[in-house]
Amino acid sequence: MDRRVDNYVGKQSDGLIRRRERKLFLMVGRVIKTLNMSAARQISFWGCSKNYGFDRSMNHFRTIVHIFALAGMQNEVFIFLRDIVYYYRDWNLDMSCLFIDLLDSTNDATSLSLLAGVLIKVFASNSMLENAVGVFRQSKERGLMPNIFSCNFLLKCLAQAGMVEYMFSLFDEMGNTGPTPCVYTYTIIMSYYCKRETVNMETSTTILEVMEKSGIEPSVVTYCVYVSGLCRAGGHELALDYIRGLGCRNEPLNTYCFNAVIRSFCEKGKLDEAWRVLEEMKSCGVPPDLGSYSVLIDGFCRNRNLEKGFALIKDMECTGIKPSPICYSAIVVALCNIGHTDTLVNIFYNPDNCGYNFDYHSYDILIRMCCVQGDSEYDPKLMEEMMRNNWTPNRSFIVDTCKFVLEKATLDFFKIMEEVGVQPDIVTCNSVTLRYCNEGRLKEALQFLDEMYDRDIIPNKYTYNEVINRLCKEGEPGRALQIVALMIKRNVSLGVVLYGTLLDGYAKKLDHEEVFRLHEKMLQTGITPDRVTYTILIQTYSARREMRKARKLLNDMIIKGMNPDTVTYTSVISGFSKFGDMTEAFKIFTEMSQRGHAPSVVTYTCLIDGYCKAQRIDDADMLVDVMRRKKIALDSVTYRILIDSYYVLGKRILSFSLVNFLSSIRYFAPNAENQILETQRPKISHSHTMPAQEMPSYPEFTAFLLGHWYVFLLNRLLSCFI
Repeated sequence: MDRRVDNYVGKQSDGLIRRRERKLFLMVGRVIKTLNMSAARQISFWGCSKNYGFDRSMNHFRTIVHIFALAGMQNEVFIFLRDIVYYYRDWNLDMSCLFIDLLDSTNDATSLSLLAGVLIKVFASNSMLENAVGVFRQSKERGLMPNIFSCNFLLKCLAQAGMVEYMFSLFDEMGNTGPTPCVYTYTIIMSYYCKRETVNMETSTTILEVMEKSGIEPSVVTYCVYVSGLCRAGGHELALDYIRGLGCRNEPLNTYCFNAVIRSFCEKGKLDEAWRVLEEMKSCGVPPDLGSYSVLIDGFCRNRNLEKGFALIKDMECTGIKPSPICYSAIVVALCNIGHTDTLVNIFYNPDNCGYNFDYHSYDILIRMCCVQGDSEYDPKLMEEMMRNNWTPNRSFIVDTCKFVLEKATLDFFKIMEEVGVQPDIVTCNSVTLRYCNEGRLKEALQFLDEMYDRDIIPNKYTYNEVINRLCKEGEPGRALQIVALMIKRNVSLGVVLYGTLLDGYAKKLDHEEVFRLHEKMLQTGITPDRVTYTILIQTYSARREMRKARKLLNDMIIKGMNPDTVTYTSVISGFSKFGDMTEAFKIFTEMSQRGHAPSVVTYTCLIDGYCKAQRIDDADMLVDVMRRKKIALDSVTYRILIDSYYVLGKRILSFSLVNFLSSIRYFAPNAENQILETQRPKISHSHTMPAQEMPSYPEFTAFLLGHWYVFLLNRLLSCFI
């Protein structure tokens, strides 16, 4: 095996080597003699390999591991083996040879089997499942038998990781050559079938039958897994009948079996049936737990049946179960939905609830409800109560609670913060500014900035960026530029993101001169353009028919190490396609693919539009075929270009056939054929409004092409005579 660790021992004098070997021998001897784990922790495999060499360290650790294995000290063996496995992993050594490296001349099968089982657990617990399976097979080849617990642990890890082939292979080998599967083994396999996305109850039932034939009595966990699978498959009635049958046979049952049925009934909206299951659960001698009540309370509260919700709370208290925050949160939400703020506050201040700490969610809902309804009398009290219960409001809570600022313009954010004794900071104010901008309320956002200054909270570049971004989206980059002047006046730094936002705003207004002026100013201030900036400039040059400059910018990006993305390449391809230079457009398209950027539907549509304008319909059809083979769905723009091109080039039969086909699958609105064909050729843009689910499927579009192949042939023949 390739040993990749420098051998420091070989570089020392012979005397030093002997002293080190003697020191290591004494340490190992003390560990073996005392079997003291504290002494063993003083030596690590990594340190020993560094100071004494890999081979010598492996020999000593092999001895230690076997001695501890003979003593049956599995936990200590696990720690030693984990140390060795980490070393192998960090130095990329061959894990498949580790088990062989750990074998020695001893013939004690018990210690070697224990060693194999522990090594399987080490690999499995560190997600090295293939190595764990390898150790299982190596041990079986040498006549060893890993214990059933290690095999079950590996089986469970394989199921959780979705390594189904390995899982079933291991299960089959256990059934054929041992260790013999136990009830836990069968439960793991059943759990896989019951918990996966598509529940397979037929196989789960077969597993129960196999267990019965093998004389293995299912445990309560096995029954819980089976009942849960029935409920997930929609068979809650069958699950309830199955539980009743188990009760009649005096089979073991617990709360988890009944809880699965209760949850299933609640999810189906059958709350009364779920209540009856709870009562039946009590009659069977199975006491309900917090989960049983929580599911029912949540179900009744969602259905606005607060009477039964409160009845369940009282029932919990009578049985000695303390309601959790989840139970009270369900009550709080239900009362908020029907506007009973007074009842809510009484719950919070009820003497019976003294000493009970509510959670963030409960306080958040109640405080927000009081604020929205204008119950300012309760707001500070509730916030004080919240802080007395050691729930200190954080930024997220403050911003979420004060969302009503956007809903009621009369409410003062800063005033409310003062009332509850919380000092807003720049992060909190930025969140409020962002929400104003997202709601399109720029006037309030600008007023909020002035209030921030009045309270000595200085807006930073992130605060201004949100306002500038919103102004540019609304087509007012001039007003955004005024904000920039204010930022400069207040010594707020400008960044590449802000300049990119301004450039995009002016580019969309087709103010190209201002775009170039801002770019020059950006360079003068020492800000390096990023990929977004280059893309905007390329689009601007393309709109001005200055494609050489656009191409030069693309080359500059590559030279400077800025990897252009699909949008950048598509912008250049679109420009060349619009102006008929299809040779250069296709050259850039090829370059784009070679650099690992997958063309989008917009990229293909730009090329198809260019070929159609150049009356090269064969090349356009070729690209459509490429899209079909790569499973890139054609969108509304692509279809309209093809329809228009077929019509203009005299292939009207094909054009009308394509329109009829799209109309038949409701892709176009009825009676829209004439409108489509009478409109001029649409411009190519990056916005596609047709939802993906309305696009024709590939089988449908292929059937259309095959069904109308005679149209292609007919057009070819007609073109020979025209």
